[in-house]
Amino acid sequence: MKKFIFLLVVSLMFLSSGNSNAQINNILRSVKNKSVNKVNQNIDQGLDKGLDATEKDVKEGANKETKAGAEEDQKTEQAEQAVQVEEQKEEVDKESGDTKAKEQEAPSLQVYSKYDFIPGQKVIFYEDFTQDAVGDFPALWNTNGSAEVVTTNLFPGNWLRFIGRDAVWTDGLLTLPDNYTVEFDIVPIKGEENNMTGYSVRLLQSKNPKSYDAGGVPGDAGFHYEVEYFGRPSYKSYINLDGGENLGLTGYKEGDNYKQLVDQKYHIAIWVQKARVRLYQNENKLFDLPKAFNLEGVKMDRLRFEDGSLMVTNIRIAVGAPDTRNKLLTEGKLVTYGIYFDVNKDVVKPESYGTLKDIAAVLNENPAGKVKIVGFTDSDGNDAANLDLSKRRAAAVKAELAKSFNVDGSRIETDGMGEGQPVAPNDSPSNKALNRRVEFLKM
Repeated sequence: MKKFIFLLVVSLMFLSSGNSNAQINNILRSVKNKSVNKVNQNIDQGLDKGLDATEKDVKEGANKETKAGAEEDQKTEQAEQAVQVEEQKEEVDKESGDTKAKEQEAPSLQVYSKYDFIPGQKVIFYEDFTQDAVGDFPALWNTNGSAEVVTTNLFPGNWLRFIGRDAVWTDGLLTLPDNYTVEFDIVPIKGEENNMTGYSVRLLQSKNPKSYDAGGVPGDAGFHYEVEYFGRPSYKSYINLDGGENLGLTGYKEGDNYKQLVDQKYHIAIWVQKARVRLYQNENKLFDLPKAFNLEGVKMDRLRFEDGSLMVTNIRIAVGAPDTRNKLLTEGKLVTYGIYFDVNKDVVKPESYGTLKDIAAVLNENPAGKVKIVGFTDSDGNDAANLDLSKRRAAAVKAELAKSFNVDGSRIETDGMGEGQPVAPNDSPSNKALNRRVEFLKM
């Protein structure tokens, strides 16, 4: 603007010196044009600067938006990844927690609410194959085929493994009274053709105590429990003695929940009371036959496993149902072998239900009485570990009586003696089974 005024002054001075009007007009037009051009130039420059600035702002804004968008996308992606990681972590934690919970969860006794089996008190035969070397045939048994003692990665302890259509039986005869119980753990396995073949268990009255009784109905009499190749349990009782014609019984148990599966462990219990035979599989009573041996002179003397593929252990035969009420209230001491634990574990096994229910009934009928529960082990293992285990087992029995049978826990004390105070030498599976016990002492 100052330059424009200067030019205007110079022009007026020139006019005053006598130049013509035409020249003045030319000068004024030139000044005007230059001024306009200058103004336009300034405007253009201003616009250019403004546009440049705007374009820069737009570009910077776009870049910022792009950068912000990229950052936002990155943040979103990171957030999504974090969510996925967290979900995966939660899933792993859940699976780990579920696995841990399953590992720590004690078997529920409540599902055994109708389980009335109570093991015999006096053990007369026990076999867990611990006295036999792995790979050998066991010393207390005989066979017309072959079998071997094995261990597995799924089930603790030693097992007798048998595959084939032959048999394995107790070598010596069993002296069994009118009332006794037989228990064992069994695992159906695949046979020679790599499929489940089933198996048979037979209580037998032998004709020849020194030999294998052959035939489809061997011996003088028998009770035959069979698991068929598709898992269904069935039975047959028979009497080959004079007068035993038409006294045989047969039957089976339908239902998928009763069928056995390959590589699964089952606890089988058989309760014989004179002519009556009851058979239990885990928590279920499968058969109850009031007149299975309805003839005088019928008495089993041998246990036999045959015709199939199986693993078996913890075979326990005992006599004499415990007189819980008299022992605890009158004598002040009840020794029970019907409360079960896995090896080196303190979790009460569900098949203890019948025994615990019987004891709880006596305690609840006498609410003023107090008892002390004492656990005992055999001599296998470390002394200090056995002492601790016996104390924990006694505490576990107390907890089950309180939880499952509403016995007042304040009435119960617990202790453990470990391998102390044995009732038999720890020199055989049967004697060790006698030392593994739980005692109830009236206080």
